[in-house]
Amino acid sequence: MQSNSRRAFLTGRRSSQTPWEAFCQRLRNVATGTFYQFEMPGGGDSARLMPKQASDVHHARALCAEYGVVFALDGMSHPARMDDQLVLWVEPGKDLGRCQRLEEGSTRWFVQPGCLLGDLVDAGLTQFQDLPCHISVAAWLADRTLCDWETGATADSGLVYASVLLADGTVAGLGPFGEANAKPLEGARLQRMVPALFQLAAGDHAAQCAASSSWPGRYRLDALKPASGQTPNLAHLLLGHGGDLGWVDWLVIDEQEVQPQSEPPYSQRFTASRATGLGLELPASELDTQVKALFDAEGLFPHPGQDL
Repeated sequence: MQSNSRRAFLTGRRSSQTPWEAFCQRLRNVATGTFYQFEMPGGGDSARLMPKQASDVHHARALCAEYGVVFALDGMSHPARMDDQLVLWVEPGKDLGRCQRLEEGSTRWFVQPGCLLGDLVDAGLTQFQDLPCHISVAAWLADRTLCDWETGATADSGLVYASVLLADGTVAGLGPFGEANAKPLEGARLQRMVPALFQLAAGDHAAQCAASSSWPGRYRLDALKPASGQTPNLAHLLLGHGGDLGWVDWLVIDEQEVQPQSEPPYSQRFTASRATGLGLELPASELDTQVKALFDAEGLFPHPGQDL
């Protein structure tokens, strides 16, 4: 008796694929970067992509949305376990690791997500020298324990602009948003999202959280209500975002604005229990839920991506 596989070979028919297998095959066919597939007993299959170019990431996002696969940033400390989900771990490597001045004499640097913090230090941004040199800029930006400036002081990050790929495929340019910034919001998604974010930042929950010197939420909504003399900056919403809000294509960092950074003592690091300890669990949780929904209503990215 012929086996099913031999019969399929002789008749030219292929055995049916699972959606996960189809996802992996299609991504492997279009991606120019390195792709690995892992199979875990009992479900929760995962794969890893190290993109060679930005188009790899955009293809991956589209396929994740089509097949219901979680799009997760790899390389970040304390990643959340997602054993019961299908996950694509995406880690930016050296192919997406450019770091260069915007122009000669400028204090601003164009930085891709795969650039290592050690590369920034080597380029002259010594403010990062006390942070782990081996982690990527993407991992630093997503790490809530490292992006834990005092409430209203997110400008100390030196982050000026960010280009972020959202769950629906929108590429959003985020940056300063004040009276001096007359550039209109591009696209219907930003035109809906940004006013809603400012409305949240002006609400009672945000006011309760802003009364604490340590921001109690995961997402830095205080960036839209900064300290006196600072300009609201939409890019700062990505500081410590855990990989939950989008994929960062590139950043602009100002070497004159960024302040020296270091890993905080364990006793002072952000944890999910901070809000409870401050008596702000309800307002912080409500704000985080609404910010997540505005950025990622589709649920493409993890929630949360960092287990803190």
